[in-house]
Amino acid sequence: MFVPARNAIRLVGLARPRSVLATFSLTRRHIMDSATGGDHRAVKFYGDSQKGSMPSSATASSTHHEAQAPAQPLKASVHAALTPTMKSLSLFGKTVLVTGAARGLGNQMARACAEAGARAVIIFDANEQLGEQAAAELHEQSGVPVAYCTVDVRQAEAIDTAVADVVERWGVPDVLVNAAGIADSNIKAEMYDPQMFRRLIDINLTGTFLMSTSVARHMIKAEKPGSIILVASMSGSIVNYPQEQSCYNASKAGVIQFGKSIAAEWAKHKIRVNCISPGYMDTALNRVAALEAQKKVWTNLTPQNRLGGVHELNGLCVYLASDASAFMTGSNLLIDGGYSCW
Repeated sequence: MFVPARNAIRLVGLARPRSVLATFSLTRRHIMDSATGGDHRAVKFYGDSQKGSMPSSATASSTHHEAQAPAQPLKASVHAALTPTMKSLSLFGKTVLVTGAARGLGNQMARACAEAGARAVIIFDANEQLGEQAAAELHEQSGVPVAYCTVDVRQAEAIDTAVADVVERWGVPDVLVNAAGIADSNIKAEMYDPQMFRRLIDINLTGTFLMSTSVARHMIKAEKPGSIILVASMSGSIVNYPQEQSCYNASKAGVIQFGKSIAAEWAKHKIRVNCISPGYMDTALNRVAALEAQKKVWTNLTPQNRLGGVHELNGLCVYLASDASAFMTGSNLLIDGGYSCW
């Protein structure tokens, strides 16, 4: 494994294919990763165009990814042959920033954006090890320049610093996907610890606010249109059963209403904001013995009689990120197998 020097930005394969490793000194650019005990860490970007410069995809797959087919590149020759409708659904030439993309649904959506032709994909995540592995794997499979930065979405100054670095190297992002989030369930409201409540709200709602406003300020200053996608939940619109999760439900309801609010405010800047609200998804975090009984209830209450596949948000994510959805903003789209119909 290549281990970057502390206080340095390492770029591999992000400017020219097969380029030599470039190192840029970093001064006074640190972020606080409170998820790892408040340790200060340098902002670091990774992409893999040289064999052996990053963790292998085999290592990454074995540690954190759901079983899946390798990401496929969208070649320029293929893009050129697409019909106008299919071209409008591509992300060719767009820079995409995805939070919470080291694993799970965020990782799947980052892969989808790469396959849709993104010029570059940047992953922000608090888990440094998984983030590095995810970036290495995605670049190796898709050929798209992929960068990783250790970011805790609760830290405003850290976010602004990291976003500024992205803008300096790739310009203002065309797309932001806010997928970072956590869930607590099976906790009665009257027993909920206030500190746990604040932590979940800070990550799910405040983190979405901080990321969205940080990126939007650059879009507005540059007068650049963009698409911001917020990953909410059907839990923002309904109360789940049988588990008690008042805090999570409140956080996602806040995300949905925040999305509608900034969609209205930023429409004049040609910034579109839409929410994706998943139902019960078959993620690795849900594949634990303690949830088996609840998963049977969830499945039985879903008209399609199954959980969603981890890849089943990808098409909507690409659509919302693409020019095909140019007249769409302020929407909240449910992908829940019909769960919220009943």
